[in-house]
Amino acid sequence: MHALLAQTTGFTAPPIDWHAIAPELVLLVTFVVVLVVDAFTDEHDKWLTSSLTGLGFLGSAIPLLTLALDDGPARELFGGAYVVDDFALVLKAVFIVSGYLTVLLSTNYIAEGDYWQGEYYNLLLASVLGMTFMASSRDLISIFIALETLSMPAYLLAGWRKRTLTGNEAGLKYFLMGTFASAVMLYGMSLVYGITGTTSLAGIGAQIGGAWGETPIAAVGIVFILVGFGFKVSAVPFHNWAPDTYEGAPTPITAYLSVASKAAGFVALMTLIFVAFMPRDDIYGPLMFVLATATMFIGNLIALRQTNIVRLFAYSSIAQAGFMLAPLATGGESAQVAADSIRAIVIYIVIYTAMNFGAFAVIIAVARKTRSGEISSWGGLYQYAPGLTVAMTMFLFALAGIPPLGGWFAKFQVWRAVVAAETPAGYVMGVIIAVNSVIALYYYANIAREMWFQPVPDGDETPIRVPSALTIAIGVTVVATLVFGFLPGTAGHFGDVAADLIALG
Repeated sequence: MHALLAQTTGFTAPPIDWHAIAPELVLLVTFVVVLVVDAFTDEHDKWLTSSLTGLGFLGSAIPLLTLALDDGPARELFGGAYVVDDFALVLKAVFIVSGYLTVLLSTNYIAEGDYWQGEYYNLLLASVLGMTFMASSRDLISIFIALETLSMPAYLLAGWRKRTLTGNEAGLKYFLMGTFASAVMLYGMSLVYGITGTTSLAGIGAQIGGAWGETPIAAVGIVFILVGFGFKVSAVPFHNWAPDTYEGAPTPITAYLSVASKAAGFVALMTLIFVAFMPRDDIYGPLMFVLATATMFIGNLIALRQTNIVRLFAYSSIAQAGFMLAPLATGGESAQVAADSIRAIVIYIVIYTAMNFGAFAVIIAVARKTRSGEISSWGGLYQYAPGLTVAMTMFLFALAGIPPLGGWFAKFQVWRAVVAAETPAGYVMGVIIAVNSVIALYYYANIAREMWFQPVPDGDETPIRVPSALTIAIGVTVVATLVFGFLPGTAGHFGDVAADLIALG
């Protein structure tokens, strides 16, 4: 077929490494299967869509594992616009695990909530597919396509509670702010392309360090691109969409947006900064310093005043983004500092995935009884749900960075990365990280106090029946949080292999 095409048109199709894109192909096939099953099954058989989606995520992990076991060089497709290396594989694993955990959180929530199940899981598959593309994208065009592929389904999922005003507000606000951020980012990309004449990140990196990169228009292009992804990671002042969207969206989607969507934004930021914009640390360094500082302080300080647990976790998620932004402020000092920054961010993403999904799994389980998102409704939880109380306490103190739970290693790696730069900005950022860790501990500990020491608000101590899917999600995330804390090398390994990519490339 390729030979016939070449003879008749003179065009030679580029070879495709099918093994390299096998995880994406599995997700695509699962998407089609779920679509067909949803179209040809009765309402009482719609549970098949969640099971098939979960199996699809597990199936996509198999080629991901075989690629990880291959010691060969990085695989480049489409002229280097799509690269499968250790960095991409680690982040794809995070996205696939996030998708599977979202299915576990969604199974009973969606089935019992009178929502359309087939469309829900198809949109989830499409969004995760876009995230796996993002992990391998090394070109402005492929990055933008991946961003839109993951964002469009996420806009619809955020507004899935169409019968409520908060649900409609969630979807509309996320969509409007997202399209505005995409427009800003695209304008920046057009400026960078106009200056460098290429959309390849490696090509941009080679050009941006020269005379072209010194022009004011180059600075504007870089800032606009980074601002666009600042929205995706809910960095201040581009965070206004997050609290209302997180509160109005279905709780499993809130967990998904706070972890996987945020991680996708950081993947793009890392590849852009450390491949394309590395020579211009005088531009992105101060920008990331300001964004990280504002994001940590504003997220944490506003979280102190929240009485709704989902809104509290929304602002907590904003603050956590600030911690992950911090290494980007100092990563341009040298190749070694860049490697430390990438390592710290990847480790943080891996551990944060376990901690935050676990916390949201408990929130969903408790809401099945309380039917409320108010923190006061968690009073006396230990008296009728001791297992959930212990699990939530672990997640809370892990998010606060208390040893020996996993969060301490994530925060320590971020702190170490900024201090290792040995610059005044790095030392100041180290102090800022320490101060914000103390602030965050206060509101996390307040939830724990409510569960352990306050009375049950309504006196109803009926035990909570936790569905098996939620039990699995809580169990998996508890084990991961403990393992990452007691055996930090397990998370450190992911950071080590991911750091090789950009710091050396």
